[in-house]
Amino acid sequence: MQGPKAPKNPEKKRPYFYIMREKEIFSSRQEDGTGIQYIYESDGRLINSAQIAGNVTDKEELKLLETVEGFGKLVHSIGIFVETENPEEEIEFIFQIYGKNDLYGGGTNLKTKLKGDGMEYKILLSEYQWTEDDNIPGQIKFIFQTPEIMGKASVKLYLNDGYDAPEQIEDETVNINSEQYSQMVRSSLLSMGNTFRIQKAIQKAKSGKPVTLAYIGGSITQGAGATPIHTECYAYKSWKMFQKKFAIKENVKFIKAGVGGTPSELGMLRFERDVLRENEQPDIIVIEFAVNDEGDETKGDCYESLVRKALKLPWKPAVILLFSVFANDWNLQERLMPVGLRYDLPMVSIKDAVVPQFKNKEKQSITKNQFFYDMFHPSNLGHTIMADCLSYFFERCEETKGLRKNKFVTGIFDEETLERRLLETPVIGNSFESVHLIDKKDSYVGAKIDEGGFVHCDKELQCVEIDDSLMTVPEFPHNWMYNGDSPENAYFEMKISCKALLLIFKDSGETNVGKADVWVDTEYCLCADPHINNWLHCNAVILFNEKETKEHIVRIEIPKEEREKCFTILGFGYVK
Repeated sequence: MQGPKAPKNPEKKRPYFYIMREKEIFSSRQEDGTGIQYIYESDGRLINSAQIAGNVTDKEELKLLETVEGFGKLVHSIGIFVETENPEEEIEFIFQIYGKNDLYGGGTNLKTKLKGDGMEYKILLSEYQWTEDDNIPGQIKFIFQTPEIMGKASVKLYLNDGYDAPEQIEDETVNINSEQYSQMVRSSLLSMGNTFRIQKAIQKAKSGKPVTLAYIGGSITQGAGATPIHTECYAYKSWKMFQKKFAIKENVKFIKAGVGGTPSELGMLRFERDVLRENEQPDIIVIEFAVNDEGDETKGDCYESLVRKALKLPWKPAVILLFSVFANDWNLQERLMPVGLRYDLPMVSIKDAVVPQFKNKEKQSITKNQFFYDMFHPSNLGHTIMADCLSYFFERCEETKGLRKNKFVTGIFDEETLERRLLETPVIGNSFESVHLIDKKDSYVGAKIDEGGFVHCDKELQCVEIDDSLMTVPEFPHNWMYNGDSPENAYFEMKISCKALLLIFKDSGETNVGKADVWVDTEYCLCADPHINNWLHCNAVILFNEKETKEHIVRIEIPKEEREKCFTILGFGYVK
């Protein structure tokens, strides 16, 4: 008879900190029938995750998270916990390192198989050897065998000898029925503004007439951080709240037009196609670009142009300005508020709601770890708070019955005053108020195009979930693509009569995508480089903005050294 084997030495207890703690995940359906949840950790996200979820303040340790060398020096192992309704659910966890030359294909994948049973599974970094192309910590993937199921995940980084971690403090449950929570929501109402158009929409809903709520913005409006993205995002939740409170039947329609990584510079070009599609006439339009517009070349002209474009629609919709916030307490509401004040618009600030209570532990309703999914996007609970803030505004509108005398001009009613304001000089600018889109589908009689070698149509595009659907839709599918097969014909030329012109091109992290030189009237304008942002999305840049309309020749040419690579023109925006 053989006795029991000697037990292995117990594993040394190591300090650790979280980079994800009790975060909702959702297995978005893939073409092969599996499901996947991506969590991006590049561009400072991993550092921010360590600060918010792990309470890390040590500058040396945070610095080490920037590179693969530092990551390997700091981290001993990775601990992963996933809990799903079915504890036997099979999941593959991958921590992907991005490559220096091949962003997505050149780096190491740290991975393990696990189950949705809430148990801890570990990856030992000592079992991996870095490659020459390994560059930075890139993204986390949870790959499920079953699509469209929910789960909760936590990820810990266990540290090597010589490093320590702060105490990991568990968050208290958020009490949405507390007075502190209510006060936080009330603090979001930056300005009631002119509520006349809002009240008209509320009365339409109450009378059973069709009403449409539309939302346009960046990734937060798309629903990033919400799981599942289509029903847990703030736009969907606030629309449902509006319908429940004001509609007498299912008579409120929902339009969601959020696109990740895009500012109002692109939003004003998408507006007609994405919001006013199929002759839609929204009664209320929520505009959310307060955390996307840092890259706006015009520093607010594009934003005000979009706001004015919406306000001046013939059916006179209401416009609400929504100011979301990043985890570093930053947004651009100070730059954009003057636009709201000029036209006396309602303004709702998520920054004003949550940031003060983040800093006041005694009056805190929600922690940053609970509000944010990552450094840029709210969690499900964060999206709920955003929806509650909009709902609070709608409730206040209902309380102020009837026409409100305008505070600017005594005796003139609200609609007349707004129309007067629209006739005044813009506070920042309205250069692009009448901008229109050109692509292969939507042409312009004032433009003559020589496609050159840009005869193909790119199918690998940024795709987003619109309205209340999980189905993704490609952005700018009617494009011009050069695919490297005709180096002797590597140009696109357009003769156009206009006073302003924007180029929209595809950004990408793929190695087979190259640059293009842009010339206007034989003068060199700019280099369109898809790798500056280095991920798949749509990029709008201004080629010229002049006071008078005249004819221009725009030539986009692939440099000789790049002619075996691809480049995609998604479209143009022009002002006559």
